[in-house]
Amino acid sequence: MDTNSQSSMPFSCNNVFFLLLLLSSNLLTLFISTTFYSPCSLKSQLQTATGTATTALAAAEPPPPSEDEDPGTNAPAVDLPPEFIAFTSPQELPLGFNKNFDSDQIFPPVGSPCTLFTDELRSFMSYKVNGSCPDDELLSQKLLLRGCEPLPRRRCRPAAPKEYVEPYPLPDSLWTTPPDSSVVWTAYTCKNYSCLINRSRNQKGFDDCKDCFDLNGREKNRWASGGTKGSNLDFTIDEVLAVKKPGTIRIGLDIGGGVATFAVRMRERNITIVTTSMNLNGPFNNFIASRGVVPLYMSISQRLPFFDNTLDIVHSMHVLSNWIPTELLHFLVFDIYRVLRPGGLFWLDHFFCVGEQLEKVYAPLIESVGFEKVKWEVGRKLDRGPELNEMYLSALLQKPMNKFW
Repeated sequence: MDTNSQSSMPFSCNNVFFLLLLLSSNLLTLFISTTFYSPCSLKSQLQTATGTATTALAAAEPPPPSEDEDPGTNAPAVDLPPEFIAFTSPQELPLGFNKNFDSDQIFPPVGSPCTLFTDELRSFMSYKVNGSCPDDELLSQKLLLRGCEPLPRRRCRPAAPKEYVEPYPLPDSLWTTPPDSSVVWTAYTCKNYSCLINRSRNQKGFDDCKDCFDLNGREKNRWASGGTKGSNLDFTIDEVLAVKKPGTIRIGLDIGGGVATFAVRMRERNITIVTTSMNLNGPFNNFIASRGVVPLYMSISQRLPFFDNTLDIVHSMHVLSNWIPTELLHFLVFDIYRVLRPGGLFWLDHFFCVGEQLEKVYAPLIESVGFEKVKWEVGRKLDRGPELNEMYLSALLQKPMNKFW
């Protein structure tokens, strides 16, 4: 054996020793991390989410165009904000595979059209994590109305009203205008309730539910017990409830219910109604909550967030009308049918359309869903002039008790 071979043997042994030592330390680290790691660690979850977001963001970036390719021929991949990707990326379930999910991951839901409005989405999802949210109610509502529903969650705190005070107690709150300090007013033309109450008299132009914040105006007599009926289109709550056995109408939904006067009337009869409403130039959801009934901030395009065969009654006044695309309306009426229990009631209150549409489009659409007609009243809508030939339909429909399709 030559001198060079002898001198290399100790060096080779040392290499093997250090290699085994490095391998052992890595295995020990892996054992400790997998044995004693807590899946409840917020820091580790944030690091995982951030890493996932970075990876997903990198994957979303378009490759550079080749020299032969015209950059304008193919639209680039959407450049989504990191917080949006952090929220929507698949998250590993801490305890592994879950048979309820049939997966070891969870995918937070957002409306797919969110990614179509990248400028608005980037603005909505740009904020300091753990800090204050941007004052952007109008932006978020615009995204909702465009179909970005549900909106992605955010890790920031929304502005709260300054000098907030406790709401009025029940039952006084049902018919009392809440204090101005219960609302953050920056998103609205009016900056206090006095302005909202008087805007039907002082403000020109259209506003949704322009006079409904005035609880001493038309709202005071709407669906009131013993109130006079203006026409055969004006069903009363008591005559609708009389269709069913007393006490069997207990819970329900009012779609597009303004300031929730319908829910208030039903609460006075020990019936719980959830009211959907948007904040269209007025703090409708704040006002509803201040009255002591439940608001649900959602548009008419979202699937109703109730399980099949659960509600006793669904009501809607004016909102369901011919401004809604016909196919979307068909989906919506079927969704109402879905959430109603067998024997449940759908009260379509003053649906309006042009005269020939009722017979040719909307009556067949409603009848195709499978409801039984309890009441069906048609009348002229004259508030914009008889020359428009507009019609009202008020209908009380019942989901069949024993039809299983």
